[in-house]
Order: sequence, then structure tokens, then C-alpha cells
Amino acid sequence: MDCKDDNREKVIIAGLHTGRRDSLNDTTDESMNELCELVDTAGGEVVGEMVQNRPMPESGTYFGEGKLGELKEMTDALDATLVVFDDELSPIQLRNISDILGVRVIDRSMLILDIFAMRARSGEGKLQVELAQLKYQLPRLRGMGLELSRTGGGIGTRGPGETKLESDKRHIRARINALEEQIEEIKKHRELLRSRRRKDGHIVGAIVGYTNAGKSTLLNRLTDAGVFAEDKLFATLDTTSRAITLDDNRQIILIDTVGFIRKLPHYLIEAFKSTLEEAADADFIIHLIDGASPDADMRIRVVDEVLSEIGAGGKPTINVYNKCDISGEIIPSSTENNVFISAKTGRGIDDLMRAIADTAPGKKLETTLLIPYSDGGVLNTLHTTEKIISEEYRDDGIKIRALIDGALFATVKKYEINEG
Repeated sequence: MDCKDDNREKVIIAGLHTGRRDSLNDTTDESMNELCELVDTAGGEVVGEMVQNRPMPESGTYFGEGKLGELKEMTDALDATLVVFDDELSPIQLRNISDILGVRVIDRSMLILDIFAMRARSGEGKLQVELAQLKYQLPRLRGMGLELSRTGGGIGTRGPGETKLESDKRHIRARINALEEQIEEIKKHRELLRSRRRKDGHIVGAIVGYTNAGKSTLLNRLTDAGVFAEDKLFATLDTTSRAITLDDNRQIILIDTVGFIRKLPHYLIEAFKSTLEEAADADFIIHLIDGASPDADMRIRVVDEVLSEIGAGGKPTINVYNKCDISGEIIPSSTENNVFISAKTGRGIDDLMRAIADTAPGKKLETTLLIPYSDGGVLNTLHTTEKIISEEYRDDGIKIRALIDGALFATVKKYEINEG
């Protein structure tokens, strides 16, 4: 991936490949490409990268002494002003590396938090991001000397701001407590809305997926939601709910959730839990997958792990492979309920709507009824709540074909006729 732009902050990305079995938490070519994309999203230009192969990081400096010296030479030669590491650094590692390199140093978690601070638009999103940043920064205050001493901003400096970072830990803990109280109130409000939806019988589907899979584009395609969509990681963080009506008149509320990513900081999962609980409470999941990505299987694993962590695992799920317009032929995973679409062009959307109709609870039954004229109230009920396919006035009553809710069907079954 080419992340170069002469007008951007010059950044070197670095990582440690340990060869561990759990490749999702190791530094690989895929994770470095993604780190480059994250830097690009944050407004930086990747001018170089360095990966060291060793079984485990050095406790005090992450890299070994020799490799860190090479990184110092690369930093000086390329006039880089920032080094971003692919793993989360400990406070002592952060401080020692920064002292040796003489430039600002941040890690993947801090970079993601910075992007979230840049992307958050709603009051709730800003509160959640600030809470995550403060929890991340609190144990690292001593190790962030260069970041605190520099003015004029830059990648990794957005969010709470220098005044909060320079405050004592007691002040920051007080701010964390205040934010947690505000978010708890938001959580209660969300639960109230969810309870009201359940009471009113609304069916809810949550759109989840790896970041930049096209969730906002899909929601716009299905509902004309007008949600901001861009070919960037974490283009939008704010949860959006929109309603669609199926052919059988069922009303479905679709909820767009924040995108997932490998090595997602646990501070973010915790801070956004009230938002992610929308997925845990949904009746079914639409798992949107970037079908054009060579890492599709890995990204599916990341999303499945996060869903399991928030209590949304095991729900009825539609696996939707997006971006068919650029991916060509896609070989699906060996799971059921796969749909292939292009949210951008509209290809496959009819297939997706049929899959939603089959997966969402309350699927309606198609039947033919003959309703006597004396029971006109039944016909009024069907017209109000159900999908009427055809209607014929006969001498012995009104013959209709309709899609009828299972619960209501029990009350009108006596009118059913067999045309065979």
C-alpha cells in the first residue's frame, strides 16, 4: 500500500514478528499493511518500516539493542518525526524508546484512539473516546515526556488535550469517574430504548463487520439513511438506526455499529460497550465482510471473537460478502446463509433482503382465505397489519391471498381454503 504524501507528517512503522500461533496478535505483513492504512487515516505519511524477528519483545525497549539502533539510523536518515509500533507498549518501553530515538513514539492502540478522537461526532462518541484515551494514558504519563513537551498537535495528540495529560493522576481519575457516570446514564437510556422496542415488538438487526467493510454504505443502500461513508478506516463511529419494511410488511430496525479491527484496544471495547450492546441485544446479525480483501478469513475471526466477548455470539447471522464489484468471483467460507453483494452498485441487494426475511423472527405464512362478508372486521385487521397479495370479491365472501404473522394465523385459520 502506498501511503506517501509529501505534505503529511513523516512516520516510520515498526513491529515484532514472534511467529506465535495466534497470528491475529502477531506482527505480520497484513498487520503492517493495516498499520500503514491507519497512519494514512490519521493524516500521516509512512516513509519507512522495520520488523524484527524474535520470540518475544525486550522488556525495557521492545526491540533488541541492535535493532533499536538501526531504527534510530532510519529515523534520522528519513527525517521522521514519529514512530508507530504495531503492538501496545508498556510505559517503560514507551519512555525508553522515545529517549533513544529522540522522536515521538506511539503504539497501535494510541493511534487507533487518536483516529477515534478525530472521527467522533456525537456527544456520546466523544465521551467514550475520551474515557478510553484517559484510561490508556493514565499509567503512561511518565513515559510520554516528548508528547507532552511538544506543541502544535500531530498524530497521537488529539482528544483530551495537553492540559488533562499534564494534570496529576488524581485529577485524571476524577475525570474518568465523571465520564463513567455519564456513560452509565447513556447506557441506561439505551436500555430503556431497547426495552421499549421489545415491548412494541420491533425486530432489530445489527450490522457488524471489520472496519471499512462498507457498513455505512450498506445502511445507506437499504434505507437512504444518509450516513457518512468514506473509503477509510473508522469513517464513522456513531451508531445509526433506520427502519426497513419487508415484503410481508414486517418492520425491521437496522443498527449500524462501530467497526472492529485486529488488536482492538480493550479500553475501546469497554468504553463502547453500551454501543456494542446493540449487537448483543439484536434479534439477528448481518456480518458484513469485505469480499475483496485477501484477509477476509482473518477479519471474520476478529469480528467473531469480539461478538463472543460482548455476548453476541451464536445469534442468527447472515454472512454478507460485500464489494463483489471489485472482487470478482468470491469463494465463500464453509458456512450457511452466505450472500454476495455490492453495497455500492446495488448488486445482490434483493438476495440480501430475502435472507433478512428468512432470518428475522416472525416470518409470515402465505395462505389463501375466504372471509364471509359478515366478518368484515377480520379483513380490516388483515389490511392494517398484513401483506395482501391479491383480493377477489365473490358471492360467498372475499377471497384473499396474504402473508400472515404466525400468531395471527391461528385466529384466521378457520377461513383457510385449499385451492388444490
